[in-house]
Amino acid sequence: MDHTLHQQILSQGMSPEKVQEQIDNFKSGFPFLPIVEAAKVGNGIQKFSEAEIERFGKEFDNMVQSKDILKFVPASGAASRMFKDLFAFLDGDGNLENHAFAKKFIDNIEKFAFYHDLNKILERDGSSIKKALEDKDYALIISYLLEDKGLGYGSLPKGLLKFHHYSEQDRTPTYEHFIEGVMYAKGKGDRVKLHFTVSPEHEEKFKEEIAQIQPKLEKEHGVTFEVSFSHQKQSTDTIAVNPDNTPFQEDDGSILFRPAGHGALLENLDEIDADLIFIKNVDNVVPDRLKDTTQKYKKALGALLLNLQEKVFQALQTIDKDTLVAEEVFDKDLSGRFPEEYKEWSQDQKRDFLKSKLNRPIRVCGMVRNVGEPGGGPFWVKEEDGSLSLQIAENAQIDLQDSDKKEIYNSATHFNPVDVVCGTKDYKGNKFDLLKHRDMKTGFITSKSKNGKELKALELPGLWNGSMADWTTVFVEVPIITFNPVKTVNDLLRDEHQN
Repeated sequence: MDHTLHQQILSQGMSPEKVQEQIDNFKSGFPFLPIVEAAKVGNGIQKFSEAEIERFGKEFDNMVQSKDILKFVPASGAASRMFKDLFAFLDGDGNLENHAFAKKFIDNIEKFAFYHDLNKILERDGSSIKKALEDKDYALIISYLLEDKGLGYGSLPKGLLKFHHYSEQDRTPTYEHFIEGVMYAKGKGDRVKLHFTVSPEHEEKFKEEIAQIQPKLEKEHGVTFEVSFSHQKQSTDTIAVNPDNTPFQEDDGSILFRPAGHGALLENLDEIDADLIFIKNVDNVVPDRLKDTTQKYKKALGALLLNLQEKVFQALQTIDKDTLVAEEVFDKDLSGRFPEEYKEWSQDQKRDFLKSKLNRPIRVCGMVRNVGEPGGGPFWVKEEDGSLSLQIAENAQIDLQDSDKKEIYNSATHFNPVDVVCGTKDYKGNKFDLLKHRDMKTGFITSKSKNGKELKALELPGLWNGSMADWTTVFVEVPIITFNPVKTVNDLLRDEHQN
């Protein structure tokens, strides 16, 4: 490794050994996940009755009065991909009839929550949306939405865009997460803790937005918000390589390092100290009229986790005297599947196995019926010790050239909407080291390009995929109405985002 590369690696906060390991991963690739069958309702996925949801809701309200609860919101992604088609229109011929996406946007411009902000800034510069529409100057409207001369939405993060229109104000996703926090993340002392992972360049803007929100909502709801931020660490970036697996060099000769996907946020999550952590993506929010279902299911998932955690803790406290309670918890409560030879093992072997399966972080994941949205699916996976575990797997982790595996993949009925509740403390009250519970063999290699040159990029094991592979995992079916992501600006025209 030459001196220049060595120095650049150190300045990234990385070690040469770590970078060499990444290059070796490019060369060898990652093994496919040994899926055995898709998890389904009654076979790895639980389904709550209305009575259970109501009971869990009451239990949750009682239990959390003594708990530290935190809502963890990955919010560092820029919104530029939301506007990809509008950028394409600006680069095109200006004929709206040739751009179906831009036409839909313009035809429905009044339905967007940012309409009034956009009109105000156009009026400041001597025009208006109405005038631009009359003049058929659609590029003016779109450029003022996206570029810094206007609202600058093309370079802002999703969390700071106006998503929902209300009579009294227009709300960003950040605002909606504050409201959700009041609804299901209020812990002891009526505190609502919110943690946003943000890009360093956007943190100040988030703070400005929150300064507008926080005092008003604290007064209205009688709560205290504790808001914290973190950045995706530069040391979690991964080296990019050429197709021949040599380091990819920029035009100035420096080596390219790239952000390693949401799996890099495991380090941010690992620094959180709370009894219960809700994880939800920044763009998966709805107006108030649709929040009740989200609230009910979030409380139910949280109560289920706390109940299971209590049983696990009790089993671990008695396991040295007797393994029967631990076996029952693993088998019945956690849907665990023992290795075939488990019955022949000695008591010590059984005890060691059960300790390894029970004394680890726990997560309860909502799963929605698959209606064609992209996202990881729930599968039973064969572990090295012969047991089966529940995992969330992306299609890139599955050998779709193998007809049996492809059939299993295609048979999946649910997918992961990133609706996760986490318990990250052990039965003695200590925080787990989450980095010890990820599977580094579950990274992703993707093809990209930069400055017209082809490159290969490496993503760390996804936050809710390989990064949580060694967690106790429980799946619960949740309604599709709880999943309303905004991938493109026109998704905001869906009924779920209109008031």
